[in-house]
Amino acid sequence: MTHIAVIGAGITGITTAYALARRGYEVSVFDRNRYAAMETSFANGGQLSASNAEVWTRWGTIWKGLKWMTKSDAPLLVNPRPSWHKLSWMAEFMTNIPKYEANTIATARLAIEARAHLLEFAKEVGVDFDMEQRGILHVYKKQSEFDHARRVNVLLEKAGLDRREVSADEVQKLEPALQTETLGGFYTESDFTGDIHSFSRKLSEGCEKMGVKFHYKSIVTEIDHTGTHVRLDWKEGAAKNSEVFDGIVVCAGVASRAIASQLGDRVNIYPVKGYSITVNLDDAASQEAAPWVSLLDDEAKVVTSRLGKNRLRIAGTAEFNGYNLDIRDDRIKPLRDWCETFFPSVSTEHCVPWAGLRPMLPSMMPRVGPGSKPGVFYNTGHGHLGWTLSAATAQGVADAVDMQRMKNAA
Repeated sequence: MTHIAVIGAGITGITTAYALARRGYEVSVFDRNRYAAMETSFANGGQLSASNAEVWTRWGTIWKGLKWMTKSDAPLLVNPRPSWHKLSWMAEFMTNIPKYEANTIATARLAIEARAHLLEFAKEVGVDFDMEQRGILHVYKKQSEFDHARRVNVLLEKAGLDRREVSADEVQKLEPALQTETLGGFYTESDFTGDIHSFSRKLSEGCEKMGVKFHYKSIVTEIDHTGTHVRLDWKEGAAKNSEVFDGIVVCAGVASRAIASQLGDRVNIYPVKGYSITVNLDDAASQEAAPWVSLLDDEAKVVTSRLGKNRLRIAGTAEFNGYNLDIRDDRIKPLRDWCETFFPSVSTEHCVPWAGLRPMLPSMMPRVGPGSKPGVFYNTGHGHLGWTLSAATAQGVADAVDMQRMKNAA
């Protein structure tokens, strides 16, 4: 039996482990945390959103970044302090602007494919993750943003996504709890939401029942490619361990760049911080006033997901500030203010702030497939769409492992 090491137990690592295990591979997963999905897969916006597949590689993103550079509560904030990593990433980002349309279409297609795989995984394992299949509603208050959404919709339609324009009255009918005026919106009935942390934890339990070994609280200290195999050295508590594997899949989020470098590959991931608040709906009035349909405010770059009766997740913003997980009040406050503007009867007295680092490649496309050396594979760099794309990219990397195994056996 082929033994594969998976580095990282976030959403991409867990879905990768499951996709490999169900094909008969022996799998070992390594993560530095005590449990699965404790970093970027802990408290994201909750959306499984093909409707949000537009990549950021366009000039409008550059101009907004420059305009907002001195505004601490801006939806997109770039720390002006230079670093070679940041500057090289941004230069490469600009070279991908000509691929904006093609990459948006490709991402949307991948997101549509991922839905079926994710629901299949959940059904096989019996995962309950506060899923709400009520669609995602994009709302607009500024005409220029609405006009841009119409242009994006042409690309999404080319990918096969049914996202329809709705009037301001239809917006209100779709989500009666909304307490602010809009120009209208776009509604994607096939999109849905759920708790990424709950899904990941329960899928990891399903993996364990299939024989997957999890090495939590483990620090990988060395990765050595022997030419035909990969040797992993790691510390698990006080114990030092070493084992040789037939292959390795790097699913390590923002740590993937450093690991890839050890394996002779360039995976130019930059950490882009996102924030969320989980509003605890402790009283009946807040539960009644909170939305059930998932929303996306394109201008503010804010998303919402209802996670059962008692929780509302509100997430957004993007911050280029290095490997920094500080939770800043000036970045959390806009999320609270947004809630109080759109849903003024929801109490924000008890809300839990969180920040995570999205692993973003300059193309805004994930790195999925083999590396330069035999037995090395990547499933990383999903940016803000890790939850949305993970089930499809897990299948994709498992396909790549299958292909290399068959090639070696021929």
